[in-house]
Amino acid sequence: MLLASDNGMLLYAVIDTNVLVSAFLKENSVPRYIIDYMYAGKIIPVYNEEIIAEYSAVLHRSKFCFPTESVDIAVDAIQEIGLKFDSISITEPIPDPKDIVFYAVTLNARKQFETYLITGNIKHFPANPFVVTPRQFLDILTQ
Repeated sequence: MLLASDNGMLLYAVIDTNVLVSAFLKENSVPRYIIDYMYAGKIIPVYNEEIIAEYSAVLHRSKFCFPTESVDIAVDAIQEIGLKFDSISITEPIPDPKDIVFYAVTLNARKQFETYLITGNIKHFPANPFVVTPRQFLDILTQ
């Protein structure tokens, strides 16, 4: 469901896996609206192979019971409509080593585009204005 306040703005974003999980878990949620905007072409997802592998591994976990076809469609869409960027070395401390790739790809993409990192775990990343919660990103998108 797209929100009525859509202003036509196009934004680039690395989407943390927890946002995708939340989007699958709850249909009428801010993370789901973000994914809907992605499907509508208002958000260009930014990724690399490691991020795609994590999306697939986590979303296919049996504990979630997400339909395999729906997961595959979402992961394929991210690759088809998104932009692939390599990870780069970072100096900032990141508590969870699995989160490093999301931050590093965001930093690399920011060299060319104003790119955000959307995460439900904002405390896991350095405090930067481009590291945002799903709600903050939706507010930016619909201003």
